[in-house]
Amino acid sequence: MKIKVLLADDQAILADGIKSVLSSSEEIEVVGIAQNGSEAVALAESARPDVILMDIRMPVMNGVIATQEIKQRFPEMKVIVLTTFDDSEYILGAINNGANGYLLKDTSAAALIDAIKNAYVGDTILPAKIARRIADAAKMVTNDREIRLKRRFNLSDREVEIALMIYEGFTNKQIASALKLTDGTARNYISSIYEKLGVASRSEAADTMKQALSS
Repeated sequence: MKIKVLLADDQAILADGIKSVLSSSEEIEVVGIAQNGSEAVALAESARPDVILMDIRMPVMNGVIATQEIKQRFPEMKVIVLTTFDDSEYILGAINNGANGYLLKDTSAAALIDAIKNAYVGDTILPAKIARRIADAAKMVTNDREIRLKRRFNLSDREVEIALMIYEGFTNKQIASALKLTDGTARNYISSIYEKLGVASRSEAADTMKQALSS
């Protein structure tokens, strides 16, 4: 059984090139090409792909919004953003809206095929360059915040780092990828943070930190 892939890219030459690359794999079948985000949503419903390669900047509806709509309607579908843009805002926007990974278009053919296979079985696709962008975004916090949280809740240095990432809206997977932790280790840190903050959920943790940082 082949992995069904939908391409969403408004540049026909690039889309045809990607289709040609993917057609070289006996395990992958391209089931459609969308030229904008709206078409991607429609084709996701009609073609029911397993994996979608989604560009970011497209007419009618961009890739971030299309990803959000597709994941809301078809959460089992895997969406990999494939774009030329490596800005942290784009990366976080896509992943926060449900994308299962983020690749740049300079990715090799072999790496692209492997990424599709890995996403299909549930892996998060974040190459080192992209993970560094997430890490850099996570570091955009002030020492004042770190000191306040450490003193108020008796957090370790690593716990403060992760707590601030939770406060900034990072998901568990983003935290693990950015800090090069296993998913289990990240969860253990987060559980410890919840215990020290006296909360039981991410939203409660964010609210508690907001109060602590604004007082």
